[in-house]
Amino acid sequence: MRPIRSQHGFTLIEIAIVLVIIGLLLGGILKGQELITSARVRNLISQQDGIKAAFYGFQDRYRALPGDYQSASQNLGGAGAAQNGNGNGRIQDAAAGGAGAIDEQNLVWDHLTRAGFLNGNFTYAAGAPTDASTPKNPYGQYIQLIYDGVYFSTASATPPQRHNLKTGPQIPVEIAAEVDRKTDDGNAGSGSFVFSAFAGTGTAPSRTACSTDVGVWVLQGSTDVNCGGATLL
Repeated sequence: MRPIRSQHGFTLIEIAIVLVIIGLLLGGILKGQELITSARVRNLISQQDGIKAAFYGFQDRYRALPGDYQSASQNLGGAGAAQNGNGNGRIQDAAAGGAGAIDEQNLVWDHLTRAGFLNGNFTYAAGAPTDASTPKNPYGQYIQLIYDGVYFSTASATPPQRHNLKTGPQIPVEIAAEVDRKTDDGNAGSGSFVFSAFAGTGTAPSRTACSTDVGVWVLQGSTDVNCGGATLL
């Protein structure tokens, strides 16, 4: 006769312990992702706030706009002579500035660092931004401070031109939306923080992929979509 072999399974207590461990692991992963997202939001807000403070501080000290400052060569230090802006009260690119104009949206970083309002050592260069001339956002894309209308407005199909600080592209939509909620009204087309399709040297963000026509950030199913924003100054 063959001996009878007993079969053992998991007890309810053992199964419960395994489920608790799995729940703790999942909870830790989700909490870690939440902390990473919060850190990225804080980093982006901190960069925008720091540049805004530098922009207004420069204005207070020199009674002129960085990048547009006509007396930079006389009053700003640093290696070599500083390049002067045209002094028309607008930070513009060479095309908008008229004959003989320079790319003041690149020069602004040279002026801010020479004046000590911004960390770094940026040197003016015409044309497309480079690592030597322009700072980057936390996602490795160039930012921009300029007078233009390249931003989204629910109030007008053609937004009025004004000075604005662009985050640059490759901002995940959930990060852009959270920055908007924490610093403004949470709407991508109104208030002081709005969507912008500025591309820098990267891929231009798609407004319809990032927000609806009424300015609602498109979050569902849109994680890590290439978005961008602009802080209106």
